[in-house]
Amino acid sequence: MSPTHTEVTHSGADLEPCGQPDHPDCGIRDVLDRVGDKWSVLVIVELAGGPRRFRQLQQAVDGISQRMLTLTVRRLERDGLVLRTVYATVPAQVDYRLTATGASLTHLVKALADWSLENRAAIAGARDTYDQEHPGNDIR
Repeated sequence: MSPTHTEVTHSGADLEPCGQPDHPDCGIRDVLDRVGDKWSVLVIVELAGGPRRFRQLQQAVDGISQRMLTLTVRRLERDGLVLRTVYATVPAQVDYRLTATGASLTHLVKALADWSLENRAAIAGARDTYDQEHPGNDIR
């Protein structure tokens, strides 16, 4: 994982292609890095059901640490996909919901999640077969 992958902010907010002849897809790659991230997909799928508090998200997204969830929702908020609302209560309550842009992504992300569930057994079987045919491989 690169150092910039774990940072919440990035020096350049421009999504235009970088102009380098060998990088014509930099803007596309930047967006796909976010929406294709494992945790982002799972958070978006969960928020498609409506607003959630932080703890509700953490319980729903199996295996995510508090730090990773914090980074994920901040990144999604920065990208305009998630809205974070703080309520003036003691203690403060915070909820997360999809923005209109985030909501427009849900059918694609949900389709990917559904495809993953439908095909996980076949993929696991293919991996087992590959590993048996290629003993000692270190592909994971």
